[in-house]
Amino acid sequence: MEQSKLMARLAYQALDDKKGEDIQVIDISQVSVLADYFIIANGNSESQVRALVDNVEEELSKAGYEMKQREGYGSGNWVLMDFGEIIVHVFDKENRLFYDLERIWRDGKHVDFSEL
Repeated sequence: MEQSKLMARLAYQALDDKKGEDIQVIDISQVSVLADYFIIANGNSESQVRALVDNVEEELSKAGYEMKQREGYGSGNWVLMDFGEIIVHVFDKENRLFYDLERIWRDGKHVDFSEL
């Protein structure tokens, strides 16, 4: 769990560095076997969404974490990055509101950055 916490912190910082909006970290370890954490953020445009994704990928890669899968990069409206212990979702505003992952995963525990 400590490794996934570090990964979540790195992803959060990478999103914050590129001005990601409304960054949420949800601990889903007690409600799902998919991952320990979901990190959700949004950008204001396709290009910002891609910049957010690129920065997360770069920062986690520099720290030695390999991305297992990435979906949606071409469209730029919802990109999912699976790093195993954490899954990062980067949306444009419209799709974030539409899919509302925070509601779907409300059984998870919202984590403040200071807890990471």
